[in-house]
Amino acid sequence: MLLLGSIYILQAQESVEVKKPLTISGYVEVYGQYDFSNPENNTRPGFVYSHHRNNEVNLNLGLIKLNYETDRIRTNLALAAGTYMNANYAAEPATLRNIYEANVGIKISEKHNLWVDAGVLPSHIGFESAISKDCYTLTRSIGADNSPYFETGAKVSYTTDDGKWMVSGLILNGWQRIQRVDGNSTPAFGHQLTYKPTDKITLNSSSFIGNDKADTVRQMRYFHHFYGQFQLHDKFTVITGFDMGAEQKEKGSSRYNTWFTPVLIASYKPHDDFAIALRGEYYQDKNGVIISTGTASGFQTFGYSVTLDYVVFSNLIWRTELKRLQSKDAIFVERNDSLKKDNMLAITSLALRF
Repeated sequence: MLLLGSIYILQAQESVEVKKPLTISGYVEVYGQYDFSNPENNTRPGFVYSHHRNNEVNLNLGLIKLNYETDRIRTNLALAAGTYMNANYAAEPATLRNIYEANVGIKISEKHNLWVDAGVLPSHIGFESAISKDCYTLTRSIGADNSPYFETGAKVSYTTDDGKWMVSGLILNGWQRIQRVDGNSTPAFGHQLTYKPTDKITLNSSSFIGNDKADTVRQMRYFHHFYGQFQLHDKFTVITGFDMGAEQKEKGSSRYNTWFTPVLIASYKPHDDFAIALRGEYYQDKNGVIISTGTASGFQTFGYSVTLDYVVFSNLIWRTELKRLQSKDAIFVERNDSLKKDNMLAITSLALRF
């Protein structure tokens, strides 16, 4: 009896799955799209940084990620390629343009979930990421494309034991930067505060304060992002967000250029394998702080889209989207180099995570 009991205990111990500290994962997303303006350079408008190639099949993002995590240490290294990387890392030195993520974290308290992380980090701003499979819509909103996808610096973060509150403070190299702008000696700062009163509601506040230009032309930028995510039903989710920013008109000025963007996304999942998402958005940047048009009214654009998803396998999703942009001024380039106020596109993608 004692022998049988010992064998049972041994078998039970062997059946317990031990979490491995090192994991390797990957993501590949290929897409094809057609911009009905059909620009000659086969590139979407300059304020589009994800899925921005037109009239061709291409790789938006392909990455390999290594994650190492123990009770007190965590580190991530992800290398990537694709049109997303080409567009968003164009300002970086050649040796840094394929670094999607590279950071190290240390838990500095034995009793509390208090961490210090440093390196190239995912942005603390926004509810959309470069990984389309994790977003409700295939393409990114104008606000997401024109705020940081990534950042470089250090952050201190604390999460309560019940997981309802998370707060972090950051010191950064700049606005979506790995390497700081030449001639810039000032760090930037940020915060993030997330509250989850229930498992169906998430409220988030994030900010950025800093100068992203050389000291000789320093213009302080102040930016705040807020969003709320509400799961109203098992099959129905709504996200609403609002960004607002202000930047000095010139060095030392007390006058500011401002911009703002509201967005609303509604997702309905009638079946485990199907989903539909609707998005409405508006982006106003009259003075061209973030999006410059050179026109009288600046950038004032509404956007509407509908995304249809089909889950082919648990780790493979096929997505299709129709999207329309409508601007106050004629800013969209046609094939014959004429300009118009409306822009329409159709896009489809396959996204695989492994």
